[in-house]
Amino acid sequence: MMGESPKSAQFQMIWSRLEARNVEKQPQEGQNGTVKYKAFGSTWNIGGIAPPDDLDLKELLDTATDYYDIYVLGFQEIVPLNARNVLGPKQRSAATRWDALIGDALNNRRRRHDTMAPQRQWRQDDEEFRCVMSEQMVGILVSVWARSGLRRHVRHTGASRIGAGVLGRLGNKGAASVRFLLHGTSFCFVCCHLASGGEDGDALRRNADAAGIVSRTSFSGRRDGLTQEELQLPRKIFDHE
Repeated sequence: MMGESPKSAQFQMIWSRLEARNVEKQPQEGQNGTVKYKAFGSTWNIGGIAPPDDLDLKELLDTATDYYDIYVLGFQEIVPLNARNVLGPKQRSAATRWDALIGDALNNRRRRHDTMAPQRQWRQDDEEFRCVMSEQMVGILVSVWARSGLRRHVRHTGASRIGAGVLGRLGNKGAASVRFLLHGTSFCFVCCHLASGGEDGDALRRNADAAGIVSRTSFSGRRDGLTQEELQLPRKIFDHE
């Protein structure tokens, strides 16, 4: 049953942080060596509660102790899963607010460095971060950020939204997926929100929903008028490298 979260509920910062990975870009023909990038991923179920104005995401993003080239954030329930939000037109205000908080946390570190040591030598972690993609399906949001010097190498972005909620199709549950090419390597990130429950059969239903998301997700779109490179882009989740 869909319903709003209690208005008296407190905003809790409870999230899951994925292990940071070194992403290797294999050299293209005529090039030597391998380029390594560091990627950060995290997921957080917000519980349908709007973030306070003074929320600082630096702890979530680990900006005080480490530096990454790419950040991928997956959120669930950025809006209450009521009938108006599920069945009505998509509202971007909540997603815009979360994207602004992410950008503030990532780029405030650079501004702090400039204030503390304005004459120091430039480094990569002085670069601003730019939003590569931000894809929303009802309460699900996946937001991808890259440092500005890397952003120009990100091409062929695409997105897919698969509903797995009411009637097996509505977007109160399901997944939002994004894909892009970094240099010549393809990446795909999937943010899922599946039905809860610990009763008999609940895990089987979640597994079935996950399998349906994998099989139904596609980045194909229209094929006419595409370049040869675009025609060779991965179309399914597991086609990516």
